[in-house]
Amino acid sequence: MTHSHPGYVNAEHSGSGPVPTGSTTSNGAPNDSDRNSLSVGADGPLLLHDVALIESLASFDREKVPERLPHAKGSGAFGVFEATEDVSAWTKAAAFQQGASSEVLTRFSTVAGEQGSPDTWRDVRGFAVRLYTDEGNLDVVGNNTPVFFVRDPMKFPNFIRSQRRTPDSGLRDPNMQWDFWTANPESSHQVSYLMGDRGLPLNWRHMNGYSSHTYMWVNAEGERFFVKYHWHSDQGVENIGNDQAAELAGADADYHRRDLFEAIDRGEHPSWTLSVQVMPYEEAKTYRYNPFDLTKVWPHSDYPLHKVGRMTLNRNPENWFAQIEQVAFSPSNQVPGTGVSPDKMLLARVFSYPDAQRHRIGANFTHLPVNQPKVQVNAYQFDGPMAYLHSGSQPTYVTNSYGRPWSDRTGPVENGWEADGALVRQAYDLRADDDDFGQAGSLVRDVFDDAARERLAQTVAGMMGQCDPQIRTRVYEYWTNIDAGVGARIEEIATSA
Repeated sequence: MTHSHPGYVNAEHSGSGPVPTGSTTSNGAPNDSDRNSLSVGADGPLLLHDVALIESLASFDREKVPERLPHAKGSGAFGVFEATEDVSAWTKAAAFQQGASSEVLTRFSTVAGEQGSPDTWRDVRGFAVRLYTDEGNLDVVGNNTPVFFVRDPMKFPNFIRSQRRTPDSGLRDPNMQWDFWTANPESSHQVSYLMGDRGLPLNWRHMNGYSSHTYMWVNAEGERFFVKYHWHSDQGVENIGNDQAAELAGADADYHRRDLFEAIDRGEHPSWTLSVQVMPYEEAKTYRYNPFDLTKVWPHSDYPLHKVGRMTLNRNPENWFAQIEQVAFSPSNQVPGTGVSPDKMLLARVFSYPDAQRHRIGANFTHLPVNQPKVQVNAYQFDGPMAYLHSGSQPTYVTNSYGRPWSDRTGPVENGWEADGALVRQAYDLRADDDDFGQAGSLVRDVFDDAARERLAQTVAGMMGQCDPQIRTRVYEYWTNIDAGVGARIEEIATSA
């Protein structure tokens, strides 16, 4: 994605050596030197009115924006999404109509690690996709797992803190990770994924992505459906073991970032097939699992996958900071024919994501080229720091009598739902098959084979040496509740070490 600005030069290096008068100060005037400060004689003190030096240092001090709290370490690429199937029975969204094509930007990341952390630490991977559609930007945020650790957003900040660093040593600590997980058994499904083979993907090209959240689709007749997005890697899914991950963490901490960039650079363009699970609106009221609980999956036997199209990443960023670090994904970015659901975690993220971007990048983060939609914008938000896009002298208020369009739809919204009940602090009513360990146990017993279960046990047991005795006891109980055999094997390995 090329975003040029008339004030900046983007010339290729000629290879003929430096040009002595080739740079300017930020106001466009010729710059005397990019290498030598202004001083009183060659050995004398520096001068405060050396504009070039002060500008260079002040700019350098502000060169980075605050990193994301979760998902700080990552990168991505541009490409295209092509809708290959007819899904008009479920959505009227233009980007998903058969034959439509949209530019995309996808960002991959780790969750807990900071900017400089290794790509190959055991962690969940972020998988965020933006479609620059003819109706506005559509963001589908998710991970490489179809579930998450918690179902109530009140727990989310505490979960993230438990995965980061202790306040005294500043070190990551398995003790506080397992303290949180075992105290919140709803985490068992996601933790089983994380401790299993998919906790260490070979690279971003060989992993799947999932919305995890439940979203809404609306068709042209106004019928509503709940959906989950699945991005299946056309390269296949490949993972690595603990030893190889540790080796790569030391040899090349940016291994995943490098792999994606170099693959695209040499013409190996990775692709993913997008499919959705579709649940009719009325069925969500009585389905045996709560369909909005982020710690649960919808079994494919009940709701099979329906293919939508293919995403291909074929273009690397020209400037990582401008196009990847400053991209601002948010599930609040929906378009006609799509929407959110009563998923509590999703509803919180609809607020939290853009709010975090306002703090991290600025009030007008949507004015940055990478965040601008490809359609005409007529929004009634104005001014603020670093405002670039503007509406000239048009009215800034609604209603106005001077021709600037505004909206005034009343009545029910097409992508909403009905709700009634007392005000309670409770994350969902339990349904027929709802429990915290059932789906985690099915994953471990029915999806993992014997070798995968042994690798999982070895991974968990290897972390126990750094845990307090009381936490160890809770970990053994936690895994026994998931699967008695795996729980016993973890305890056997840990106590014999």
